[in-house]
Amino acid sequence: MLCGGLGVAKPATADTQCIVEEVKSQVEEKEGKNFDVFAAVEFKTQVVAGMNYFIKVHVGNDEFLHLRVFKSLPHENKPLSLSSYQKCKTKHDELTYF
Repeated sequence: MLCGGLGVAKPATADTQCIVEEVKSQVEEKEGKNFDVFAAVEFKTQVVAGMNYFIKVHVGNDEFLHLRVFKSLPHENKPLSLSSYQKCKTKHDELTYF
């Protein structure tokens, strides 16, 4: 992995699920709907001035979202923020930088 580049895809963990749960309301607000299913599937990380998480999220049926969530450095004491997201993704779409 290059410095600042995306890491390899890893299966989602309990920590990853906690991250998506924390930003779920931000996604629902932007989409104007509630998701009954919101399950992290896999993720990649990128070290910046903090950490970017690129997370594939199953939202029901064959629908997936890709989220980019920013986690600031610990001393900044800021909440997680949804930087961007992509919709209309499938289970087989690769997580890439966006």
